[in-house]
Amino acid sequence: MSTPSRTGALAGSTLLLLTALYFAQGLPYGFFSQAVPVILREEGYSLTQISVYGLLFAPWGLKFLWAPYVDRYATRRRWLLATQLTSAAVALVLACLDLSGTLVWMLIGIAVINLASATQDIATDGLAVATLGPRQRGPGNGIQVGAYRIGMIVGGGGLLWLFSIAGWRTLFVAMSVMLFAVTVPVWFLVGRSRLGRDADAVARERRPSPALLVTGWLQRLRRPGVIVFIVVVGAYKFGNSMGSALVGPFMSDIGLSLGQIALIEGALSSAGALAGAALGGWLAFRFGRRSALLFGGVTQTLSLAFYLVAALGAGGFWIVVTASLAEHVLGGAATVAVFTLMMDACEKGHEGSDYTLYACAVVGVQGAAGFSAGIIGDLFGFPTLFGTSLILSGIGVVMMIAALDRGMGPAPVRALARTGSRPAG
Repeated sequence: MSTPSRTGALAGSTLLLLTALYFAQGLPYGFFSQAVPVILREEGYSLTQISVYGLLFAPWGLKFLWAPYVDRYATRRRWLLATQLTSAAVALVLACLDLSGTLVWMLIGIAVINLASATQDIATDGLAVATLGPRQRGPGNGIQVGAYRIGMIVGGGGLLWLFSIAGWRTLFVAMSVMLFAVTVPVWFLVGRSRLGRDADAVARERRPSPALLVTGWLQRLRRPGVIVFIVVVGAYKFGNSMGSALVGPFMSDIGLSLGQIALIEGALSSAGALAGAALGGWLAFRFGRRSALLFGGVTQTLSLAFYLVAALGAGGFWIVVTASLAEHVLGGAATVAVFTLMMDACEKGHEGSDYTLYACAVVGVQGAAGFSAGIIGDLFGFPTLFGTSLILSGIGVVMMIAALDRGMGPAPVRALARTGSRPAG
């Protein structure tokens, strides 16, 4: 991969590598977070029970605990190869098991793959932050969010459709084959990346003792402005995460078939995810962080209104399609904007640890939002759920813009605020 350019252009090898890495994360996560809840709902589980199933995603919220080890031990290439091959191997093992009588082994497999994928994410984010210059982070996060969401769509919609016609065995074989395939760019490209090697060399030179690594994440958390930054990012994401957490069960409850859900969450939303990622990357690159966050946040909030209309019984099938497309396009743009800001907030030499800390906060917020969605949905119904999420999303946008305008957050973010949230060169 090449040195970051002042124009913000990304080399072809960088595009390929980031696409492969983030697709590899999104594929199993999409199946486990989107398709499995639909399957559980079909089996008669309550919304609260489905939300508790989200505890299996704990590694995504706790990975900051071992992020300093990934930053400081071995190389990113080794971490990436080991974790992706582990996920592919576990999926292949699940394909060899009989899952028709019990879901216990699948749940164990989900836990192991989540642990491997979460660790892969630490190395991937560290590599991305070290490789991308400030002007490249908007387009780079567009690639990140686009590839990740496409992976989620293939996993959530495509694999759900495959399960509906062929069952568990074929589903996990397909997942394993795709995970093995996207490991190939890691093998060839990361080892040839000068920036990747340089970042690993810096990590080895600054390697602390194991005792210090145990509290390394706490030292990153105690930097000036970090806690308020995490609170603001969490508020920005909470409302939308609550609204989108139970979209699959909502579609099932209003009578859509597995095939229809797979179509909406798969093929139709793929174009929306790509458009949203491209829109968010372009906004962050062209107009700066603040404008991208404002536009993405406001439109993401308004997109929840479509789900509210559908929950009230109006519009039929096509309002659900519209709601899903709006969520992927506008939610994708907002996600790119906030992830770009999170990259800006990372300190050189601690890219993986810092970004992981922020990402874990987002995952924790999404988990709390999903659990809240389950309780509100069970007690008051989907209209109340979507209405509440719309209001909270709007409040989060106001908090984010106010924080940027007042110069809150880590030093790099405050510096961006002084320049209108547009990085130089």
